[in-house]
Amino acid sequence: MSVASLLRKTAAEFSDKTAIYFQDIEITYKDLEEKVNRLANGLANLGLKKGERAAVLLPNCPEFVISYFGIVSIGATIVPINPLFKGEELKYILNDASIKILITAAPFQNLVESIWNEAQSLESLIIIGGETEKDIYDFAELIEGSASEPFNITIEPDDVASCLYTSGTTGKPKGALLTHDNLIFDAEATIKHLGLGSDENYLCVLPLFHSFAEMVCMIVPIYTGASITIVGQFKPDATLKEVEAKKVTIFAGVPAMYGAFLAAIKDPKSYDLSSIKLCVSGGAPLPVEIMKVFEERYGVIMIEGNGPTETSPVSYANPIDGVRKPGSVGIPVPGVEVKIVDDNDNEVPVNEVGEICVKGRNVMKGYLNRPEETAQALRGGWLHTGDLGKKDEDGYIYIVDRKKDMIIVGGLNVYPREVEEILYQHPAVAEAAVVGIADELRGEIPKAFVALKPGKEATEKELIRYCRQNLANYKCPKQVEFCESLPKTVTGKIDKKLLREAKSIGL
Repeated sequence: MSVASLLRKTAAEFSDKTAIYFQDIEITYKDLEEKVNRLANGLANLGLKKGERAAVLLPNCPEFVISYFGIVSIGATIVPINPLFKGEELKYILNDASIKILITAAPFQNLVESIWNEAQSLESLIIIGGETEKDIYDFAELIEGSASEPFNITIEPDDVASCLYTSGTTGKPKGALLTHDNLIFDAEATIKHLGLGSDENYLCVLPLFHSFAEMVCMIVPIYTGASITIVGQFKPDATLKEVEAKKVTIFAGVPAMYGAFLAAIKDPKSYDLSSIKLCVSGGAPLPVEIMKVFEERYGVIMIEGNGPTETSPVSYANPIDGVRKPGSVGIPVPGVEVKIVDDNDNEVPVNEVGEICVKGRNVMKGYLNRPEETAQALRGGWLHTGDLGKKDEDGYIYIVDRKKDMIIVGGLNVYPREVEEILYQHPAVAEAAVVGIADELRGEIPKAFVALKPGKEATEKELIRYCRQNLANYKCPKQVEFCESLPKTVTGKIDKKLLREAKSIGL
């Protein structure tokens, strides 16, 4: 099965069911399939061929979903682009991926046109609500003027469906090549692991260009014939109003979103959230204290899972039936293997920290244009994730930190997440992030950036003392800087790269 045939199969079974809710718009599966078919034929008429790449630069909206399935339906590869990117970032991806066609919206038209001459392969721009001229086509007109029959082409399981660029925290972003088989396998494994069916309504407020949203908020619900409620931007109050109005049953978010709910919404009874059956957290480690308080306040089950973009991305999650272990990202989803290795790729004993490695049909084909980095990441037939973690006696996996985030204090390893978990337990702390800063004597020392809860107070000395009551002294922050809120990436993760580069949060 290909990702394209997945939509056709679901549309045949759930023709009149609402596939997408967006603001006051409803799109049935029948309508969605027709729009996808028309776009696919329109793209082919513009010259896009199997194996070539088309990019999408859009916020969360139905046109993103239509574009995604329209591109993969003709055997081409979709390259989603972060809508917060500026000119140089956009130009890099357009050139690195040899993008032939770009689908975007009016607010981005000037940006795209400003770098078009430097985008070596870009031939056509498809715009939503913008001005058209030579080589710039209107999205709606292209769909209306194209045939509605399915595009007829053979797509092999190993053909690349999606090229997702990683965040580039250690250099230039790399395009992870995910095949149709990667994505279908991961969807099936996720559905089986979490017991998901057609009766659900998923809230998609995570950015659709990101692998978490692509899989859990788009491919999984379409695979099962469920509905998707798309929200353009995360704002705690507005998001919960949409949950209430659309009777959302499954909410997928990153830890910072759940923390924002707790900080911004004082009275959980302000909203009728009784429709929610399950909250899924991923993208970054979920602080145990946030899980505990959120479940108590809202009376819902939270399932934490994870996996890097290179694994499509769901590799492990706590089971829906069985033991959930707070602080753990659970057990491997069906068909996936996980091992923990040392720097020489030797498997380490139970409960010992090492690098998390993953093997399964969900693991990417490789990095675009990066044969050496592909070979390094996939050495020995295992994806080396760059996450430091451990596996307990029951096979549950714990992410300790990213390899690059580890702090070495006088030769001793300090894992920032361990320190952050303690800080989150302090009654005044709303957000916390710990990074390493240079120190002449010890090489590095931990520094904490902290945002306090409204109306709460704490001092630097108080928080350092609190950490020392629970951790060895060398692990404790030597400095604490307070700020109103911590910087976030577009996917809602705390931006540690920015914190490491800044001398203080104000810079």
